[in-house]
Amino acid sequence: MKRLVDALVDDTDFFVEQIQITAIVFDNTDDVTVWATTLFDEDLHFFHLGLQFPTLDLLLRLAGSRAETLQEDVAEALATVTEWPCLLEYTTEEKPPVPLDGVAMKLSCTYPADEPEEDEDSMPHNIFYLEGVFMRLEP
Repeated sequence: MKRLVDALVDDTDFFVEQIQITAIVFDNTDDVTVWATTLFDEDLHFFHLGLQFPTLDLLLRLAGSRAETLQEDVAEALATVTEWPCLLEYTTEEKPPVPLDGVAMKLSCTYPADEPEEDEDSMPHNIFYLEGVFMRLEP
C-alpha cells in the first residue's frame, strides 16, 4: 500500500473518494486522527486525517449501516479512556474497514512544524486536513 502524499503532483487541495476508515485515534481530549485508505490513480493508498470531534461525528453519520455502532464505539471509548492516544481499529474480520459510500472528501496537505534542513525540501506529511465533505447524489 502506498502513501497518498507520495502520489500528489503538487500540494493543492484535492478530492478523494472510495474511502475506508481503518482506525480512529483519539490524540487528546480535543483532537482525533482517522486512518483511512482510498483508491487513487487505481492504486490503494493510505492517509491520516486530522479532525476535531464534531467532524468525526459527521463522518461517522455517513458510515451507512455501521453508523450507529461506530458512534457507540466512539462514545464508549471516550467515556473509558484513561491514556492518550487511544486506538479504535477496524481492520479485522470482526471489525472490517468502514466504507464511506458515496462520500468525497476535499483534503489539504499539512507540513512539518519545524523548519527543514538546508538541503531538505519541505515535504508535506501524510496527514491531511479536511476542507469539505461531499455526497454523491444519484438521480
